[in-house]
Amino acid sequence: MISSAIIPQPLARLPWRLIFVIVGIAGIGFLTQYSAAGGSVRPWAMKQGITVLFFLSVAVGMSTIREATIKQLAFPAYGAILVMLIIVEAVGFVGKGAQRWIDLGFIRLQPSEFMKPAIVIVLARFYELLPAGDIRKWRAIWPAVALIGVPWALILIQPDLGTATMVLLGGVSVMFIAGVPLRVFLIPAGVLGAAIPIVYQFMHGYQRKRIDIFLNPESDPLGAGYHITQSKIAIGSGGIFGKGFLNGSQSHLDYLPEGHTDFAFATWVEEWAFWAVPC
Repeated sequence: MISSAIIPQPLARLPWRLIFVIVGIAGIGFLTQYSAAGGSVRPWAMKQGITVLFFLSVAVGMSTIREATIKQLAFPAYGAILVMLIIVEAVGFVGKGAQRWIDLGFIRLQPSEFMKPAIVIVLARFYELLPAGDIRKWRAIWPAVALIGVPWALILIQPDLGTATMVLLGGVSVMFIAGVPLRVFLIPAGVLGAAIPIVYQFMHGYQRKRIDIFLNPESDPLGAGYHITQSKIAIGSGGIFGKGFLNGSQSHLDYLPEGHTDFAFATWVEEWAFWAVPC
């Protein structure tokens, strides 16, 4: 908090340290996308900058919302996002083999992204309403499992394993922090671990391929493992001191796929070296 007779109190109360950290991280992203485009703000850096400023403004605006209001909106917001996930399954936009978006014409919404914070908020509200003495009882478990399981299943069948996993981990984390007994987590984890070979057989082909390549990217260096292999080459080529801003050969010569998004880390490290990673 900044205290000053000159700065208006609403501004002084903002978490400026957090805002500066966010702006700093966003700045690194802006520079990386600028470099990946060959030293141009188009097509990625300018769009990214505008998006960050917009949502930072939204976040600042949301910080003025009273806690009581957020609590009141927790369940309605969760329900609305759940309805959107059902709409996605019914008439959602299909792209790159997945059905994850609602096409509004001027924008394509991906409701699964909204579910990430929503699942945390709604479970926090649920456990706040639950009597403290019931935290170790069955009534503290099955509603939470239902609140997590329904959106998790809807997102998984899109298919979007990554986002479904994030929703699951977010919900389970809230349950753990709320004080749900440890055995509730250990038993399903043990069952899941034992069932991995069976689950693997029922995964989509692209999901199995991702696991195989993660374990052994060199098994297909020119095919499914190409992305990971080239990212490792980019990171290694930066050496100790890096190649310098705008001098990354892997990204500029198009050896590094998606150097402005999925492999932005490799683009950054190749030019700035590992010493810049903590920055």
